Amino acid sequence: MNFNSILIGSEDPKRLAEYYSKLFGKPTWDEGEGGYVSWQLGSGFVTVGPHDQVNGQSQQPGRLIWNIESTDVQADFDRLAAAGATVVREPYKPDESMEGLIATFSDPDDNYFQLMSPMSPE
Repeated sequence: MNFNSILIGSEDPKRLAEYYSKLFGKPTWDEGEGGYVSWQLGSGFVTVGPHDQVNGQSQQPGRLIWNIESTDVQADFDRLAAAGATVVREPYKPDESMEGLIATFSDPDDNYFQLMSPMSPE
């Protein structure tokens, strides 16, 4: 199997598309009137679009957190924060014995996403 994408449903996908475009640049794919917009990050895709069962902001933003692997979390954090990303938590070590960093952001619907240093499968 190969995980390849995530779809973020919203009652206001245009607002999410504008937000993520500030962070990730011009979308890889934009359906137009249908409201679905995607960005390719590495080999995977992040898509936002309308969903009739989603209303308002997430009531539990930590329930599902999607991650972006970064070889330089601090530099990518600085770039995303400067582009207008909503910072939940600045880069930190999840465990002092571990190498690498994690930084957490939130989108306008209060969905969380993170930058993470590469981790070995061990």
